[in-house]
Amino acid sequence: MVGMPLPNIVDPMINAFNFSLLQLILTLPIMVVSWEYFQKGFKTLFKGHPNMDSLIALGTAAAFVYSLAATIGAGLGYGNFSDLLYYEVTGVILTLHTLGLFLEERSKGQMSSAIEKLVNLVPKTARVIRNGVEQEITVDEVALGDVIRVRPGESMPVDGVVVEGRTSVDESMLTGESIPVEKESGDEVIGASINKNGSIDYRATRVGSDTTLSQIIKLVEDAQGSKAPIARMADIITRYFVPIVIALAVLAGIAWLIAGQSGIFTLSVIITTLVIACPCALGLATPTSIMVGTGKGAEHGVLIKSGEALETTHNLDTIVFDKTGTLTEGKPIVTDILVTPLITKENLLYYAASGETGSEHPLGEAIVQKSKEENMTLAKPDHFEAIPGHGIRVEIEGKDMYIGNRKLMLEQKIDLSSMEKESDRLADEGKTPMYLSVDGKLAGIIAVADTLKENSMKAVKELRRRGVEVIMITGDNKRTAKAIAKQVGIDSVLSEVLPEDKAEEVKKLQEAGKKVAMVGDGINDAPALAQADIGIAVGSGTDVAIESADIVLMRNDLTAVLTAIDLSHATLRNIKQNLFWAFAYNLIGIPVAMGLLHIFGGPLMNPMFAAVAMSFSSVSVLLNALRLRRFKPAVV
Repeated sequence: MVGMPLPNIVDPMINAFNFSLLQLILTLPIMVVSWEYFQKGFKTLFKGHPNMDSLIALGTAAAFVYSLAATIGAGLGYGNFSDLLYYEVTGVILTLHTLGLFLEERSKGQMSSAIEKLVNLVPKTARVIRNGVEQEITVDEVALGDVIRVRPGESMPVDGVVVEGRTSVDESMLTGESIPVEKESGDEVIGASINKNGSIDYRATRVGSDTTLSQIIKLVEDAQGSKAPIARMADIITRYFVPIVIALAVLAGIAWLIAGQSGIFTLSVIITTLVIACPCALGLATPTSIMVGTGKGAEHGVLIKSGEALETTHNLDTIVFDKTGTLTEGKPIVTDILVTPLITKENLLYYAASGETGSEHPLGEAIVQKSKEENMTLAKPDHFEAIPGHGIRVEIEGKDMYIGNRKLMLEQKIDLSSMEKESDRLADEGKTPMYLSVDGKLAGIIAVADTLKENSMKAVKELRRRGVEVIMITGDNKRTAKAIAKQVGIDSVLSEVLPEDKAEEVKKLQEAGKKVAMVGDGINDAPALAQADIGIAVGSGTDVAIESADIVLMRNDLTAVLTAIDLSHATLRNIKQNLFWAFAYNLIGIPVAMGLLHIFGGPLMNPMFAAVAMSFSSVSVLLNALRLRRFKPAVV
């Protein structure tokens, strides 16, 4: 083709048949390797649903059959048909298409690197203690209830609960949280997290496909395989696009024949049009971006369950936050200790904690926890009586005491006037006052509150700055709810909402034309999470909440909601760029392939150049999708 000399045995001027036969022999292995294109392409064509493979199969088969006829003609002595051979077109197009697919698969492999990293974090073996003997077994052999020993620097083989020892654990690859988390007896550990400094024994609670990591991998894989609504649009376009291209190729061929061009010229136009129009880039535009986007989300502790969730998130204009456990820590702590002249702060805490030792109420537990932090040695009550809905009555060191709410004190006819103002102030701050009386007189108040999470205010402030309406939903009374909402910077509050009514409140917002996300963590949030356009579960929440949600935040940090929204925007922008370039390329390429430039005295596009351009368009879409790997969450 480039004018270099050939041996006489295959010189087209001397041995035209040998020249043709050699090209046929070199092309056949490529045809065999690429047989799948022809099988799929013609099968879908004959079923009336031609696809990308149909265009490749038609173009290359036409070139091959035409060349084969010329070879047979030369073999039968009808003349020298060496100028009519198009074997190289068949070989080069199929090779370039396969190379494009290879690069595509390689890029897809790169996209799933987030999952691969997670998979590789799981150790292959575990050190278990059975019948008092330490033995090493494969991770697959670990059974529920096995006690596993993990030394510093090693990874946790499965999920479990610490039974002995104390350490700090690096959970950054699962939660995105860089600071190691302190773990001691009773704390949960996640499989694949890294034990930093202490040796611990822990009991396996989830093994095999039930572990947190396995669930994450499954979620991400499902999301990467799912289709966003915008992807379905690309599918519909492809369904109509391919038959239109085939029709255009045939019409262009007929037009050039009528214009007096040769059969070779006409065949070249048909093949080039079919090959350059192959909408591989169109088919890759959306799934590649979704794969990178969901993989990147997993890397930053944001699990997006589907392509649809990833796309819908960028449209959100209203976000409803559950209060307890979502905006707040979900664990009450003692915030204030106020006393009358009867008693000191230390004694008030000592008596209250001693009395609450037998209580299972969260507020009582908060008081006991505070005494532990103060390293107090508590007394054992001589008498204990629980008064449901009110508090307790105890006898400690010969003193008769009541510990509980305002109602309890009023029932016992204890005068609260001396601390009325302080009590109201605490309630206005969203705190719950617990009164303590000694021998019929008010001794003081211990205020208990569920504190806000560290980044709740930052997340709410940033969402409002972006024009998103933020609403808090809670079962708390109006006074407490408003106090908490004020602290966090939320104006709209839905208070005294029963768990079963949360979904109904979300539905009302949707009926008002809003795109609503619900953020929650408890079983009672599950119906609302399912009702919302996007349900976002905080990863520290219950399995039911996580199951009902579209997005799961692996770390207990609400700024991850912003990460999910930013990732949705970035991914959708990337998809639109991909679709634009895929369309633009076809709109420019098809008229040129049909011979538009040739009409005005310009060159005719070579089928092999069309194959190169077609592969390049697919690779450019992939490279653009891979730019998403540079995504970094905004610093709030």
